[in-house]
Amino acid sequence: MFNTWENIRKNAPLIHHITNYVTVNDVANITLACGASPVMADDAAEAAEITKLATGLCLNIGTLNGRTIPAMLSAARQAKELNHPVVLDPVGAGATKLRTQTALDILQTGSVTCVRGNISEIKTLIHGTGNTKGVDAAAVDSVTEENLASSCAFAKQAAQQLNTIVAITGAIDLVADTKNCYIIRHPEMSRITGTGCQCSALVASCIAANATKPLEAAAVAVMAMGLAGEIAHKHLLPHEGNATYRNRIIDTICHLTAEELNKGAKYEIC
Repeated sequence: MFNTWENIRKNAPLIHHITNYVTVNDVANITLACGASPVMADDAAEAAEITKLATGLCLNIGTLNGRTIPAMLSAARQAKELNHPVVLDPVGAGATKLRTQTALDILQTGSVTCVRGNISEIKTLIHGTGNTKGVDAAAVDSVTEENLASSCAFAKQAAQQLNTIVAITGAIDLVADTKNCYIIRHPEMSRITGTGCQCSALVASCIAANATKPLEAAAVAVMAMGLAGEIAHKHLLPHEGNATYRNRIIDTICHLTAEELNKGAKYEIC
């Protein structure tokens, strides 16, 4: 399974990101670190044209505005026409009507291969409303060992209803299609901004490099992000904090091998 990780470097996919300006540099760097190449074009006048050149598309609604929404929709429609994989990161869906509706509009293009978000964001896309706390998941929605069975069932249901792979990340990650759900465990990385955005970039890169195995590719990307967080945390010195942690995660991804991922990934399938 973990040759999907090696395939990113072998295939070096070009990923078009229309993402938020809070984390755009981290997204570009982690895309490079895993072996893919990033391109950022968020003007509607060129978004579709850039999408034609790319292998995959990652749409992140973290800092929406009237200029980027048409660009996202244009790029999504172009990706569907070309049958390119699309990853949607519905940051803060449920916090405002604009975010929720934009995420739903992108899904309605029929282009999305995988939705990567926290549990509250995914519930919002399913139910129309949610418990999103700003751009973070609400504690009441958290996936825990106690509600794991029902959470897995929800992930599969969400995949069916949204007609995509669903990657729900948090303290326990769930990556599901309608039949199978990967349960992935690793320490939560909530102390730094942007790990979700970076994870979505990895998912887009891995799926683009493994187009025939999108569920497996999405799961491996989420495993890689979790393992990188664990390894990076172990290397922190006593005086180092969240800024260094962010950089160490990117450095770990840069050096992470399929063999290390095979040994270190903590997962099961239900």
